[in-house]
Amino acid sequence: MTSRPLGSPPASRSAEPAGRPTIPRSWPVPVVLILLSAIPLTTGALRLVQLAGGPAIIPANERFTGFPLPLVLHIVGAATYALLGILQFVPRIRRRHSAWHRRSGRVLVVAGLLVAGSALWLTLAFQRQPGSGDLLYVLRLIFGAALAACLVLGFVAIRRRDLVAHRAWMIRAYAIAVAAGTQAFTEGITEAVFGTGELTGDLAKAAGWLINLGVAEYAIRRRPRATVPR
Repeated sequence: MTSRPLGSPPASRSAEPAGRPTIPRSWPVPVVLILLSAIPLTTGALRLVQLAGGPAIIPANERFTGFPLPLVLHIVGAATYALLGILQFVPRIRRRHSAWHRRSGRVLVVAGLLVAGSALWLTLAFQRQPGSGDLLYVLRLIFGAALAACLVLGFVAIRRRDLVAHRAWMIRAYAIAVAAGTQAFTEGITEAVFGTGELTGDLAKAAGWLINLGVAEYAIRRRPRATVPR
């Protein structure tokens, strides 16, 4: 049996080699957001190709053929907001490139307001999407306005140097804006279980928004892990 000198600390079984850098485990969030945004971004890109006179890979939407401007603004704004917003969730980028974080954050607010404004424009000025009902019409107005409100409140908070409130409002805004990715799954599951229908489709889309907001509130209120000094 070996003994250690008196006063010396016990050896740690999980000790890491000295000088080995600790890799932050922040990659799962951006990866999940990329996967979540893939479906609506792909659909939006195909729609832009179609509106530009390219092949109709997806079914045409006759509601926007005469005046596609708000739809184009919505797709471009959503793509910018989704992709640029993913980088805001990488802690290393926020810490090491704070100037870029601030500049891209301003672009993000503009893109998000473009998404919210064009969504309200599409809802109020164009014929309703076939198969959707009054519930979805009201929900689109509510969440479009909520997205704009969250962005404005987040911008006002950072101007006051209130980082906690800024983080909370921007997470809520992103959750609302990228709900289309979650809705692709909630609609598919709902149709498989309950079949198709106006109310079923409206509730499936509502579930997408609510799920995203639920995850956002959890992320906002979750306490960060305590780090053990090495």
